[in-house]
Amino acid sequence: MKVLFISSGNSKLGISPITYNQGESLKKQSVDIEYFTIKGKGLIGYLSNVKALKRYLKRKDFDIIHVHYSMSAFVASLAGAKSLVVSLMGTDVKASPFFKIFIKFFAKYIWKATIVKSNDMAESLGVKDVMVIPNGVNFNRFKPLDKIDCQKQLEWDFNKKHILFAANQDREEKNYKLAAGAIAILKDSNIIVHFLKDVPNKEVPLYYNAADVVLLTSLWEGSPNVIKEAMACNRPIVATDVGDIAEVILGSKGCFICKFNKNDLAKKIQQALAFNATDGRSNIENLNADRVSNLIVSMYQSTLDNKNKN
Repeated sequence: MKVLFISSGNSKLGISPITYNQGESLKKQSVDIEYFTIKGKGLIGYLSNVKALKRYLKRKDFDIIHVHYSMSAFVASLAGAKSLVVSLMGTDVKASPFFKIFIKFFAKYIWKATIVKSNDMAESLGVKDVMVIPNGVNFNRFKPLDKIDCQKQLEWDFNKKHILFAANQDREEKNYKLAAGAIAILKDSNIIVHFLKDVPNKEVPLYYNAADVVLLTSLWEGSPNVIKEAMACNRPIVATDVGDIAEVILGSKGCFICKFNKNDLAKKIQQALAFNATDGRSNIENLNADRVSNLIVSMYQSTLDNKNKN
């Protein structure tokens, strides 16, 4: 089976690590994956890629075209892509009601299959027949490593307490203001905050394992991979109750849900700091990337079977 992955390539790291990791996991299932990245920001920037993608599709044949994020999917649709499977992320589903109108139209009349990452996203989107398939975690890459050794590799002071804010702190929806307020309440000069921003993909496991606590205070999420990856590394976690986070960390020692309140967040950070490690990895075996990739391949095959019937 030959599949083209389409997604934004606007970040400093190029293609999103989440998208790339999923593509690489599918290669293990004997799926031939190619990547096409969209360059340019805003509506005009995205639409400027339509002609280039149309030319690319004329030169090559694919069984499935799998697009990540709705803006990229709009470009692929306008370029005439067939057998189009679209993965929507949190930013798509939590968009304005006006933007959702376009997503619903394309999902109903243009796209062959639509994937969301959690039940919360499916309910928020309000589109029938969407498939809930969470992003998987590569258990071979994201695994427990020696904390002190990882801190040494990153040149972090192992006499300090390290909190990893698992997002770009400049993004408003990631709500770093709440995190900063809670850390200020703790008044602990030994706490150092690090950010998961523009970190090379190969170094991300080091960041998780070097952290004493992984923190995410988002205003909204779909099904954030950073939480699953941190759990695969058995790291203590504190996060707001958004997306499917509460469901994912349920029952894991050292993992806490906080209110949108800096005092409660400060309390939960203190509790998490008391744990050297967690049992998170054993609680997300169902999210192993190999298992998730099997679900995706089955969905691809179902899409092709339906196409052949019509």
